[in-house]
Amino acid sequence: MEPQWTEKDFLRCSGSTKLAREMAAAAPFADLDHAVQYARDIWFNKVDVKGWLEAFAVHPEIGATSKPISQWSKEEQSAAMATSGGSTMQELIEWNARYKEKFGFVFLICASGRGSPEILSELKRRFVNRPIVELEAAAEEEMKIIELRLKKLFDSKLRTSSSQTAQVSAGKHEGRTRPPITTHVLDTARGSPASGLEVRLEMWKGAQSSPSIAERDSRSWVLHGSSITNSEGRTSPLMAITDDVEPGFYRMSFNTGIYNPSGFFPYVSIVFEIRESQKSEHFHVPLLLSPFSFSTYRGS
Repeated sequence: MEPQWTEKDFLRCSGSTKLAREMAAAAPFADLDHAVQYARDIWFNKVDVKGWLEAFAVHPEIGATSKPISQWSKEEQSAAMATSGGSTMQELIEWNARYKEKFGFVFLICASGRGSPEILSELKRRFVNRPIVELEAAAEEEMKIIELRLKKLFDSKLRTSSSQTAQVSAGKHEGRTRPPITTHVLDTARGSPASGLEVRLEMWKGAQSSPSIAERDSRSWVLHGSSITNSEGRTSPLMAITDDVEPGFYRMSFNTGIYNPSGFFPYVSIVFEIRESQKSEHFHVPLLLSPFSFSTYRGS
């Protein structure tokens, strides 16, 4: 069955009623990429400052306990809560209050996979911004959160749809049994899987056919999915299972600085190309990591 999309669904991704209304009106989308691109256009070109502030107001402060927190917010803040010592969390609460007093809205950051010390450092760095600069920075972070939550929403809808049509679809998928792009992370210094490490998979959607090193922070990198490695160093699916993966350039990024704060690499990004002739193949892109070196390869 085709998933049903409502304004309420998209309000789970952002508190902007304008965004939710426009997304619900445009649904269904061909795929997650299409939804993300549409959401980006609405967020940056159609939602005004009042709408941005409406969305910001829905978010709890990092570590807040004064109001109900959604399950998605809890998941996104899990790394921060797991790395929060008493003094760090108290300092974060105090700086959150100072930030809100200065700018008039809650400090906003895509907290997924980030520890409390990193979040506190970023808060202090952005505190000196002029209000207009900080408003734009917060809007960028909100968009990152929207992308993550759209991925969760799509996964949830697809699971529901699949369960409703299980008898019809059983046996139809004779191709892949896993997503076409996968990874795992091995800590070579410890000789064990690296658990608790954030991984992000993005695809290049820029006007130019291929990305350049100068565009590593471009908005043209569109999020496919993100996950935290489990006890086996593996992630949950970073993209849907499909027989033919879309050809193009992909970027897999690993938040190594959180995993090993004293290591040499704050993060590792691996960019690779899947050609038209390879779209039915499987691409396993593992990371072998130590504090001062890393390597990767195309596996199967």
